[in-house]
Amino acid sequence: MFESLSDKLQSVFQRLRGKGRVTEADVNEAMREVRLALLEADVNFKIVKDFITRVKEKAVGTDVLESLSPAQQVVKIVHDELVALLGGTEARIEMAPTPPTVIMLCGLQGSGKTTLTGKLALYYKKQGRNPLMVACDIYRPAAIKQLQVLGEQIKVPVFTLPPELDKAPPTIARAAIQQAQQNGNDIVLLDTAGRLHIDEDLMDELGQMKAWVKPHEILLVVDAMVGQDAVVFAQEFNEKLALSGFVMTKMDGDTRGGAALSIRGITGVPIKFLGVGEKLDALEPFYPDRLAKRILGMGDILSLIEKAQEAVDEKKAQELEKKLSVGRFDLNDFLDQMQQMKKMGPLENIMKLLPGMNSAMLDNVQIDPKLLARKEAIVQSMTPAERRDPGILNGSRRRRIAAGSGHTVQEVNQFLNEFEQMRKMIRTMMAQTQGGKMNPMSAVRALKKMPKGGKTGWRFRR
Repeated sequence: MFESLSDKLQSVFQRLRGKGRVTEADVNEAMREVRLALLEADVNFKIVKDFITRVKEKAVGTDVLESLSPAQQVVKIVHDELVALLGGTEARIEMAPTPPTVIMLCGLQGSGKTTLTGKLALYYKKQGRNPLMVACDIYRPAAIKQLQVLGEQIKVPVFTLPPELDKAPPTIARAAIQQAQQNGNDIVLLDTAGRLHIDEDLMDELGQMKAWVKPHEILLVVDAMVGQDAVVFAQEFNEKLALSGFVMTKMDGDTRGGAALSIRGITGVPIKFLGVGEKLDALEPFYPDRLAKRILGMGDILSLIEKAQEAVDEKKAQELEKKLSVGRFDLNDFLDQMQQMKKMGPLENIMKLLPGMNSAMLDNVQIDPKLLARKEAIVQSMTPAERRDPGILNGSRRRRIAAGSGHTVQEVNQFLNEFEQMRKMIRTMMAQTQGGKMNPMSAVRALKKMPKGGKTGWRFRR
């Protein structure tokens, strides 16, 4: 997300860092380029104007912190203003004191409301909650069936009424809440029909639903690819429904990101989630500070740590630490590590969270999305004894593994050589970290336990 804007801003600040001192003229020139980059990213003109004014006021004539160079100070000011523009702090979904918490999703046709309903249900299910999805879209063909299919995939119930009852969406929503109270569902997600903000009848229907069920949250689902038009209909929905938050979908697409930067500043309503992919687990809580860091090329180490924390099995990590402490690391361990890495998502998405990583650098790195799958196939073609002791792999065994995994013998040999080099590196590293010093796995677990919002102190050098 924001690749084009991020690259342009990083280019501007890279030129500033190349100067020994930053003059007012340098700041003005940089702000002209920042203004152009924001406008090209489809950010609202008024938002851009106010943003540039605030940055220039703070950047020109300001005292430079002892720990920062003048160029770094300008970057810090831009970062702080971006965070403020995006809302300042994380806006969470407020849970009702007495369950269930009712969340109503609304938006234009094709914005991704039904898929988002499934994503939110899975998100809260992972947190140990008991969600219920409600099919209130009775107008779009197959909308109810789509929600039911999603429910089957994530094992979350879907509430519907028989079509012969011919009930209006507000009636369906109220009946669903009554069932949730009886069955112990603590989250109710209302998937409403897509509508245009100029369609008075359908907008009135949403108003009626709000009056009948009194949802705790009303979230407008916004397609990030819509651009500045999103601001127009967001204002209309907000005036009629008093929105509590936005969810930006399709942030992984070919979007310039202007809607996300504009919508909060114009309406004052916070963004609460980002949809970052098609899969049902591709949903992220919205952190203004983290997104600002990504846009400015500072990386997002905290999100990377959270992805690792979610993917890594703590029990297996402890077992691996014990094996490493005595110099043992076999292909079963390697297979476990690959499978846990796959849970973190595509490798290119993980690399984007690293500080200093931009699209140009990623273009120069050849990332084969099937690389882990091919290595995994080689290991899975081995017997348990071969995984425990690769030293027994003679020529005939290697030919069998190559045939079973769909690779050549040369590729199998190359993989085994790489594994042996990695094992030697691990032994050397463990030998150097013994004697009372913290070993690598302990360091990783200590980093994972760091509280959210803390500073990592990491630095990235090209």
